Amino acid sequence: MIGFEYYAPHSLEEALSLLDNRREKSKVLAGGTDLIVQMKNGNARPAVIVDAKKIPELNRLEWNNGESLYIGAAVALSKIVAFPPVKERFGILYQACSIIGSMQLRNRGTIGGNICNAAPSADSAPPLLCLGAKAIVARSGGNRIVPLDSFFRGPGQTALATNELLVGIEVPAPPIHSSGCYLRHTPRQDMDIAVVGVASFLIISKQNNQCQEARIALGAVAPTPIRVPQAESILTGKILTEEAIEEAAERAAETARPISDMRGSAEYRKEIVKVLTRRTLKRALETSSIQA
Repeated sequence: MIGFEYYAPHSLEEALSLLDNRREKSKVLAGGTDLIVQMKNGNARPAVIVDAKKIPELNRLEWNNGESLYIGAAVALSKIVAFPPVKERFGILYQACSIIGSMQLRNRGTIGGNICNAAPSADSAPPLLCLGAKAIVARSGGNRIVPLDSFFRGPGQTALATNELLVGIEVPAPPIHSSGCYLRHTPRQDMDIAVVGVASFLIISKQNNQCQEARIALGAVAPTPIRVPQAESILTGKILTEEAIEEAAERAAETARPISDMRGSAEYRKEIVKVLTRRTLKRALETSSIQA
């Protein structure tokens, strides 16, 4: 690992000033579970490390009057899992954050790191896409809001400029009569990266049991985590029969653009997309029925 300068600012303004002055030479450290490994492997060679863990805005975790969930970028995954509103109201996000790494990694790793690392296989990304999450991005002179489906640009690439910092993620409260499910396939049960991840989220009308809205997001099968509106449109406005669910699962598999690598062929991944889409839709529908 090459030498670097280390800064631990206590305010957002101080952090942004450092990023302004050092730009391309800087990397932001939150949990470090990805960055430190990349630096040890020589895949990242920052001259400056800006440690964000002491910045108050990045450590907020709030349920705002039943309207939205705010998760600071430096909030540890274990704190998200332990936060009661997440388990009670954002079950699909709870499911994903509960299976990222080990307990030790969840105690250290952060939601901001999982998103900003921009791995196509990031477990938190498909649920957040289904929930309509937005990224709160700060730079000197003000903030901007980026819908999460516009945040990912490619493997390891985000919409962040070199002088910008992800402050937090804002997640709208799920509508009533909605439910979701996240599942992933991995060679090992724990401590592994998703070969395929699928999140499904349904809003069901309790008057006629029709699907008012369906949201399906995939991980590890394209250069970025993606929504699949082609599959979602098959379900919207319909009773979710076995046939409709199967058609949506097939369309999701057709939309996926996976690669072949040592962890699975493209054809294998497409088949897993179909299986997991079917399972997540059925589980979301079952949970919706229980909540009725």
